Amino acid sequence: MPTHRQCALGLLIWAAAISTVAGNVSAAEPLDVSARRELFVDRYLIDSLTGGELRLHEPRSAGTAIKFDQPWEGAFCGYVTVLKDGDTYRMYYRGLPSAGKDGSSAEVTCYAESRDAINWTKPNLRIHEVAGTLDNNVILKDQAPATHNFSPFVDGRPDCPSDQRYKALGGTSDSGLLAFVSADGVHWHKLQDAPVFRDTGWVFDSQNVSFWSPVEKRYVLYYRRSPSGVRAIARVTSSDFLSWSPPVQMTFGETPAEHLYTNQTHPYYRAPQIYLGVAARFMPGRKVITEDQARQIGVDPGYFGDCSDAVLLSTRGGSRYERTFMESFVRPGPGLENWVSRTNYPALGIVPTGDDQMSLYVQRNYGQPTARLDRFTLRPDGFASVHAPYAGCELVTKPLRFQSATTGADGVAATDAPSMQLLLNVATSAAGSVRVEIQDAEGKPLPGFALDDCIEIIGDELDRVVAWKGGGLSALAGKPIRLRIALKDADVYAIKFP
Repeated sequence: MPTHRQCALGLLIWAAAISTVAGNVSAAEPLDVSARRELFVDRYLIDSLTGGELRLHEPRSAGTAIKFDQPWEGAFCGYVTVLKDGDTYRMYYRGLPSAGKDGSSAEVTCYAESRDAINWTKPNLRIHEVAGTLDNNVILKDQAPATHNFSPFVDGRPDCPSDQRYKALGGTSDSGLLAFVSADGVHWHKLQDAPVFRDTGWVFDSQNVSFWSPVEKRYVLYYRRSPSGVRAIARVTSSDFLSWSPPVQMTFGETPAEHLYTNQTHPYYRAPQIYLGVAARFMPGRKVITEDQARQIGVDPGYFGDCSDAVLLSTRGGSRYERTFMESFVRPGPGLENWVSRTNYPALGIVPTGDDQMSLYVQRNYGQPTARLDRFTLRPDGFASVHAPYAGCELVTKPLRFQSATTGADGVAATDAPSMQLLLNVATSAAGSVRVEIQDAEGKPLPGFALDDCIEIIGDELDRVVAWKGGGLSALAGKPIRLRIALKDADVYAIKFP
């Protein structure tokens, strides 16, 4: 049995340990969420979540966006990019009527455009003669192997030359990645003859996506790199789009390794500090349909031995993806035609298609005469949420800090600072509700901002203002706080301090 002295010593050690932990919590640098929308696609904000869950939401099918039905397009169209450029939406994709070697001269790059990202047209560009006619929507021909997986973006770098406002990469492991630029997104030329980036091994055999990051202030490239035989992803960066850093293999935490055929990683347009990837999860050898069924739907004989779907990835830069959700984001769905090889591959690009809707796109019926691109919709920020059952749940954030536009260098808000607000993207049932408490960094409710001081939130809004009896938030700008969110039969998708 321990002596009194041993017990006393043990209590002192325990007290010291608790004090150290408390000191670490208090001393931890608060997360800066100033003027940034934060989504619940990961646990970045979450310190504790009791009684609820992070729930992945399912995009809704909105029908066919475009059919790959022209002679220079065909059953093996692929590697689609959709982007918003001002009031115009642009779509780029590989045209390939019949299967062949990657990077062959049969591959072309096609173009479509839209004013709403719902109804698409294929303009008659008359740039290249294909299949005996100039009347087509082809923007690149005889540029193999770049036409295999040509993937453009609009360069948001502040000092980007106007004649290079659009940039793209394409190529195979043999060629390396070739860079192209354009002033208008339609007429393209090589930035230089030599590849801008090379790597060794099983690389580039996919859509390799790049963009200018306003957060990192550099170009970022996520590309196929599979050193272990499992289709995986690496990342490099560049200040000039010509010279790239050594590759860093992306990791996925403790989750199982899966073949990710495409990664489609890009800054989310409402929260560019979060890079989201709607990736194609490929299941090699997982055969679902029989040879008779394959003949019924007219799929190419070499393209029904596997199946695939779409999953959601997120990253905030660096070398790690979060696989918060291992479940499918977009399932193949009903119909034999959706259970063949290389179908269900998502396009690069998530774009707004209305004030209360955003859209993403998924290839269907690959290797078949009916090959097409379908559109799917979600509410803005609606990838995932903190979900509470009827019994309710509570979430407590890590320490946070937000700044007023007029907060001084000392972290004190000026007396004439505009009223600060907390906005929630939130949905409740008729019986449900959400309330928010503001605490200090140690978890003590602030006077006037306790849970009972919060005006109950009921409804479904993208930017619901949270109100308390204690008044506005300006006096809290620059100070470390925590949020305690109490939910009942409700979902919170995102938060923002404007």
